[in-house]
Amino acid sequence: MTGRVDFYVLDREDARQRMVVACRLAEKAYLRDLRALLLAESAGEAEALDALLWTFADQSFVPHGLVVDGSAADPSAPVQLTVDAARAPDADLLVNLSDRIPDGFERYPRIAEIVDAEPGRRERARERFKHYREHGVVVETHRLPDGAEA
Repeated sequence: MTGRVDFYVLDREDARQRMVVACRLAEKAYLRDLRALLLAESAGEAEALDALLWTFADQSFVPHGLVVDGSAADPSAPVQLTVDAARAPDADLLVNLSDRIPDGFERYPRIAEIVDAEPGRRERARERFKHYREHGVVVETHRLPDGAEA
């Protein structure tokens, strides 16, 4: 059962910054010995996240793998990237970069939603916020001004 959803809201429209925040959250989970799943909107976004996890910080290493067709390239990796949460392995944290409510969201103890200032993305995030609340999940919002990290 999902215990909490945190919405991280960026001040401006910036797709790369959304992905950097996702990488920071994945790194924090990894350093706490937690498993994280990053849910991308598309295969292209998942591949961009894969590349960014290697380079987003000079002295950071986040072991990760891609989940394709329900199987992970490296099932032992503590961070997994996918476009289909329903077919991905369980995790302690789901980082949602997609514009949809993750299939099977209830099985993740914690969810992080990352939202930038793009008007359509903000509107879809409001719908997800409402959905989580209607399902009895505790929802918190964190504003991230330019340059701030999660």
